[in-house]
Amino acid sequence: MVDFAKARTTMVDCQIRTVDVTEYDVLDAFSAVPRENFVPDHLKPLAYIDEDILVSAQGSAPRYVMEPGPLAKLVQLAGIQATDRVLDIGTATGYSAAILSRVAASVVALESDEALAAAAVANLAGVGATNVEVVLGPLTQGHAAKAPYDVILIEGAVEEIPQAILDQIGEGGRIVAVVGTHGLAAKATVYTRSGGSISGRPAFNTHVRPLPGFAKPKAFVF
Repeated sequence: MVDFAKARTTMVDCQIRTVDVTEYDVLDAFSAVPRENFVPDHLKPLAYIDEDILVSAQGSAPRYVMEPGPLAKLVQLAGIQATDRVLDIGTATGYSAAILSRVAASVVALESDEALAAAAVANLAGVGATNVEVVLGPLTQGHAAKAPYDVILIEGAVEEIPQAILDQIGEGGRIVAVVGTHGLAAKATVYTRSGGSISGRPAFNTHVRPLPGFAKPKAFVF
């Protein structure tokens, strides 16, 4: 029988603190949210391994609950304040939204997979994350109905950020994404809107799964 509370403490101490995550509110969020509640029953004993966990159904686009260390670093990079409104793109089963709900004022959790979105609703209700709204829609379009956001977090590696998402960040807001292909060449990047323009700053190399739909259009070759 797995002692999930002990496993969660070990995760924070050995997977998150060790990758230079030092913000107390981020550490507290990962210490509080039961990761095992956001993975399929047969994978609960593996909920706290330092790997991505596949949560999508066989035959659908592969979707994962992100490995704890990279996710914690991305949340810390976003510099989320207690008054911030956050858009979580690609929430899958809702684990990332549950983490964000503990550091932000409100979270819109966007998911394109209907089964995962339904799971996220149930999972988030189960942990009392009442400040999260799960919405179903294409990930590449964001969720303009609730824009502008103070923070947008993209839950997977992307080759580019669509203009529709860039348009949804408010003045002084941040978009945090891993830009690049799956591998060590991908860079966690924070984009900031200031004075009507958006600038990006690469922060660190990281290794996360790609989020489907965010590949650059292939150039036409004569």
